Amino acid sequence: MINQFRKLNPINLVLLLGYAFFMRISIFLELPAKLNFDFFEPFARLLINVPIGNSLSPTANICIATIFIYIQALIFNSVINNHNLLAKTSFLPGLMFVTGTSLFMPFMVLSPALLCNFLLIWIIDKFLKLGKTANSVTMVFDIGMIIGIGTLMYFPFVAMLLMIFLSLLLFRPFNWREWISGLVGFITIFFFLAVWYYWNDNLTLFYKIWKPLGNKFPSVFTINYKDYLSLVPVSIIILLASLQLRENFFRSFINTRKAFQLLFFMFLIAGASFYLKPDFRLWHFLLCVAPAAVILAYYFSNAKKRWFYETLFVLFVLSVQYFLFV
Repeated sequence: MINQFRKLNPINLVLLLGYAFFMRISIFLELPAKLNFDFFEPFARLLINVPIGNSLSPTANICIATIFIYIQALIFNSVINNHNLLAKTSFLPGLMFVTGTSLFMPFMVLSPALLCNFLLIWIIDKFLKLGKTANSVTMVFDIGMIIGIGTLMYFPFVAMLLMIFLSLLLFRPFNWREWISGLVGFITIFFFLAVWYYWNDNLTLFYKIWKPLGNKFPSVFTINYKDYLSLVPVSIIILLASLQLRENFFRSFINTRKAFQLLFFMFLIAGASFYLKPDFRLWHFLLCVAPAAVILAYYFSNAKKRWFYETLFVLFVLSVQYFLFV
C-alpha cells in the first residue's frame, strides 16, 4: 500500500477516500446514540450562531467528518508536496493524515478542532512561504486573522500565535513591523467581537474570554494508559523517522530543515494548548495530526526495504483497528 501511495497516481484519490471510510468501520458498527457539537465557542455565539451541528444524525455527522478529513488530507498533501518537504512528491502525507485522524473514536466525529484543522493547514502553508517572500507583513497579518477566526471556533487555537514569532525567528530577519502585524491581524477579529459585545451591553463578559490564559499548566495528569496503546506503533515510526531525519538533516536544504523545526514546535504547542480548555476533549489532539503526519510520511518516503515498511504500515493499521474495536 505504501508503494502505491508513493506515486502521484490519480487512482489514489479513490483509494484514499475508501481508506478513510475503512478506518472508520468501528464507529459505523457501533454508532453513538447522539452526537452534538458547536461550530463556535460560547463567547462567539453572540455574534455568530450556527445551530445545525446539533441537528445531524450520528451517521450524517460521521460521514461529513470523514469527507472533511478527506478534503483536508488532499489540501495537506498538496501543501507538503508544493514545499518539497519529502524526498519526492507523493500521496504519503495525505495517507498519514487520514491514518492519524483515525487513531481514536473522538477523532472521527465533527468537532471544533476538526474544523480548525482547515485553518491549521492554511497557516502551515503560509508559514512555509515566509522564507520565500520579500515583504511578509501582509502575510503575517493574514495569519493573525486566521488564528483569530480559529480562536472563535476553538479557544486553544489562540496558542498558534506563538507560532507566528517562532516562524519569524526561523525564516525572517528581524523586522518589528512583521512581529506587530500578526498581533494586529488577531486583534482585528476580536475588535469586531468586542464592538458587538459593547452594542449588546455585555462588555464585562468580553473580558472573561481571556481568563483561560491565566490557567496554570497542570502538574498532575490522570491517564488510563490502556486507552492510548494505539500510540505505541505511532511512536515507533516517529522514532525511526527521527533517526532518519537526523541522518539526513544537514544534507537537506536550509528551508527544509527550518520547516521540520517549525512543524516540531507546532506539534508541541498544539498538544500543550489543551490546558486552555478546562473541559477539553480527546479530539483536541487532532491539532497535532498535521505536523506528526509529515514526520510519518518522511519515514515512509525515505525507507528503503519494501518488505519492512509495508509490514510496518500494515501492523500499524491493524493495531489501530484492534484498539478501536476493543
